[in-house]
Amino acid sequence: MRKQPVGIFDSGVGGLTVFKEIRKSFPYEDIVYFGDTARVPYGPKSSNTVIEYSIQNARFLLQCGAKIIVIACNTSSAIALETLKKTLPVPVIGVIEPGAISASQSTKNGRIGVIGTDGTIRSRAYHEAISKINNNIEIFSKACPLFVSIVEEGWENHSVAKIIIEEYLSSLLKKNIDTLVLGCTHYPILKQAIKEVIGSHIALIDSAEAVTNELRKILPQPEASIEGSDKFYVSDNEDKFRQIASRILGKDTESLVKVKLGESWYIT
Repeated sequence: MRKQPVGIFDSGVGGLTVFKEIRKSFPYEDIVYFGDTARVPYGPKSSNTVIEYSIQNARFLLQCGAKIIVIACNTSSAIALETLKKTLPVPVIGVIEPGAISASQSTKNGRIGVIGTDGTIRSRAYHEAISKINNNIEIFSKACPLFVSIVEEGWENHSVAKIIIEEYLSSLLKKNIDTLVLGCTHYPILKQAIKEVIGSHIALIDSAEAVTNELRKILPQPEASIEGSDKFYVSDNEDKFRQIASRILGKDTESLVKVKLGESWYIT
C-alpha cells in the first residue's frame, strides 16, 4: 500500500494549497495531483455537472494507482463527496468536514463567516457540517466567485485584489464574526490580502491542515529512509499552471503532464 500514491484532485491550481500541506506532513508518500484546468471554475456549474467531473477526475487518479483520494475542491466536496464515497473502492476525504471542525473549535463568540464559490455556498455544506457539530453557532455565508479569477491570473498582490476583497467581505464584517472559513482552496493564496482587510482579531480557517489530520488516521507511519515522489497532471494550460504552481509551492513542477479529457483519460 505504501508504494501506491495519494491522489489529489481540484478544479485548477487552488488544490495545490492542500497538496503543499500534505507533502509537508507526509514527506515519505508518493502523491499524484490532477488539476482540471480545462473546466475550471466548478463553482457556477450545476450539481450534476460537478458530480460528473468529480467522478471522471477520481477515475483518472485510480488509473494512476491512488490508494486514497483527497478532494481538494470545496465545490466538489460539497456536492460530490457522498457519491464518490459510495462508488469508489478507496477512501475519499473532502475538505469541508475537517474545515468545519477547525472553525467550530476556533470560534469564541459563536459567529462564523464562510466564503466560497457559488456552488459551495449554494450547497450549504459548511452550514450543515458546522451545525452538526454545534447547532448554537451562527453561520454567515458569502459567495466570492471573483477570488478564483484573481488567483488564476496571479493578481493576489495587485491592488484590485484588495478592492474586491473589501467589497465581498464588508457585509460579513458587520456580523461581528470572529472566525472566517476560506471555503475554496484557491482562497488561502489570498490569505495575506484578506488579513489586511479583516484584521488580526478574526481567525482564518484553511482546511488543508485539518485534512492532514484525517489522513493520519488512514496512512501508515513513516519510514525515515523513504522519500516520496510527486506527479502533476492538468487537462489544459500547462504553462499557466506551472507559473502559478511555482509561486504556491516555491519550486518547479517538473513532472507536469497534460491529459486528454474524455471517457478514457490518456496522457498526451
